Amino acid sequence: MAKKPVTVTTSQGYPIPNPFETQRIGEHGPLLLQDFNLIDSLAHFDRERIPERVVHAKGSGAYGYFEVTDDITDVVGSAFLNTIGKKTKALVRFSTVGGELGSADAARDPRGFAIKLYTEEGNLDWVYNNTPVFFIRDPIKFPHFIHTQKRNPQTHLKDPNMFWDYIIQNQEAIHQFMILFSDRGTPATYRHMNGYSGHTYKWSNEKGEWKYVQIHLISDQGIKTLNNEEAVELSGKNPDHAQEDLFNSIEKGDAPSWTAYVQTMTEEEAEKLPFSVYDLTKVWPHKQFPLRRFGKLVLNENPSNYFAEIEQAAFSPSHTVPYQEASADPVLQSRLFSYPDTHRHRLGVNYAQIPVNCPYAKTFNPVIRDGAMTVNGNYGSAPNYLSTLENPVEFKQTGVNYQAKQEYYQGPALPFHWKVEGDIDYVQARALYKVLGKQPGQQKALAHNIAVHVANALPQIRQGVYKLFAKVDQKLSNDIRGEVEQINPKQTAGKCPYNHQKL
Repeated sequence: MAKKPVTVTTSQGYPIPNPFETQRIGEHGPLLLQDFNLIDSLAHFDRERIPERVVHAKGSGAYGYFEVTDDITDVVGSAFLNTIGKKTKALVRFSTVGGELGSADAARDPRGFAIKLYTEEGNLDWVYNNTPVFFIRDPIKFPHFIHTQKRNPQTHLKDPNMFWDYIIQNQEAIHQFMILFSDRGTPATYRHMNGYSGHTYKWSNEKGEWKYVQIHLISDQGIKTLNNEEAVELSGKNPDHAQEDLFNSIEKGDAPSWTAYVQTMTEEEAEKLPFSVYDLTKVWPHKQFPLRRFGKLVLNENPSNYFAEIEQAAFSPSHTVPYQEASADPVLQSRLFSYPDTHRHRLGVNYAQIPVNCPYAKTFNPVIRDGAMTVNGNYGSAPNYLSTLENPVEFKQTGVNYQAKQEYYQGPALPFHWKVEGDIDYVQARALYKVLGKQPGQQKALAHNIAVHVANALPQIRQGVYKLFAKVDQKLSNDIRGEVEQINPKQTAGKCPYNHQKL
């Protein structure tokens, strides 16, 4: 059947009879500045490219789901893992680490294995690699290391001197370099490699019992690699071979999958290790810490637009859900800052509003507002601070309220609030009020000035003010109330301007 012709319009919806026409003076005259479609098209074209990722620039991605296959509620209380058979929509992006956007998929390089899970408790990002260890255990080395894997600042060529100069100065990298220079350093495809958390994380169950964990995603397709000569040849023949393989496999219905396993370790076991549990250059012995199966990751849907859904995908280990958190691994801790920081630079401050990054869970944070490219309604007329007016926010803690342990905190991190005993916050305020009483008219002036400011506030706000200052001194509270009654005898104020029903 013949398709109905599509009407081309300007970016503002104006129908264009011929999209290849331009406005000009006469048949051969100069172009006209009033030709909005021409100017708009050229200006947009000049801005089509966004900054590429400083690492993991070249990548491929697809959608799928994560399915719980085994009960691990004794280990973790996250909602998306609470029922066998439960499925959660997922986005996965595979990538090389050091290459530019146009580099070859077959390069000798670690592969990123980043997973975004759209859970009912918010987005969870597992930002992993295809190797169980990494080159560094100190985050300050990361920019140095990555620069040595890029291009010489003078020649703009890849430089073996830079590459090897780094490793001979940093012995902790030897484990990863041995993996990199085995054939595991050149996976045959993204489908035929594993994924590893590398970092140590901390998971806790609903009882508050926590353990260190590492995650393994084992390819159900098996492991396939390229030898050095095959990788070099393929880089020339088809530099996008892994992208092509992933897309075509899913397109023909051959959905790749990975089985998810967790290793667990107690704090007591960690103290007996011959290395730090936070050391990213070490693996946990499987015999001592066996793999425990808990789920399956399946990729069965290609993106419809690479740029919108893969190039703009933003992953970060700081995007987490209840009962899963970072450990004190210093490299992981630095990533918690660095990843969102690069997203704000590359995609803008509202990167979470881009559809591929937008949580499926309902969000409400009155402070995260405005900024460039605010497109989600901006919470409508709701106040832009934590308000007591209309729908009050419910404060709820999850997990167990462990006490912090000095520098290296070992329990699950929960929101910190100052613990205030008795009326200590009012002691010095009360003393100040007494000092003001020794200065003629100053206690009265204080009450008057407060009353003038609060007189036109809502009744419930005024009542709150009276109660607040009564805890300093009842006389101060009574004086404020008296002044307000003189300024506003009817004791009325305007209707609350916020309409929370729109949220």
